[in-house]
Amino acid sequence: MFVIEKDNELASNLEKKFNNQITIINDDVLKIDETKLFKEQVTVFGNLPYNISTEILSKWIINLKKNFWFDCLVLMFQKEVADRIIAQVNTSNYGRLSIISNWKLNIKKICDIKPESFYPKPKIDSSLLFFYPKKSFIKINNPNNLEKITRVFFNQRRKMLKKPFNQLFNGDQKVIDKLKINLNLRPQNLSLETYYKLAFEYEKLRS
Repeated sequence: MFVIEKDNELASNLEKKFNNQITIINDDVLKIDETKLFKEQVTVFGNLPYNISTEILSKWIINLKKNFWFDCLVLMFQKEVADRIIAQVNTSNYGRLSIISNWKLNIKKICDIKPESFYPKPKIDSSLLFFYPKKSFIKINNPNNLEKITRVFFNQRRKMLKKPFNQLFNGDQKVIDKLKINLNLRPQNLSLETYYKLAFEYEKLRS
């Protein structure tokens, strides 16, 4: 078992309590390259620090190369963040986090958890999510392109698609026809697959 703990005092306490039973990594989870840390696939579980939970998840997804470094993720989030991760198209919670999270991973909600389950009791509800690799997904060479596509489109989520599309694709009619995009729709009306295809087309135009 590997435990990642940034706080020096807590890491030291874990070392004393568990001796050589676990491997303690006293470092910032956002600075660790997980792909070089493990020789075999691992199961990742944790109650993520809620203030950086989306950063951690996005980093792990961006770091997914050809092979997955984990077999599954079992992670707890603030409920409103979990709702955004699993949000469906055409809903108000659907956005960048939904699209990026679902690119290479299947996601299932296990349960909601009330504040009374914790001590000290927080002021928010939590949700436990289960992530596991998809067998197939649209290949995007540089994941930063997917981040850029979603950022530009959802920068003004109430506006129609025409402006962000023209900003990225200069009104390329071939892309519109190929992906059958109605530019009078709004960002939340495009499916997950359409965003992945847009990122793929964006890469092709700039290659």
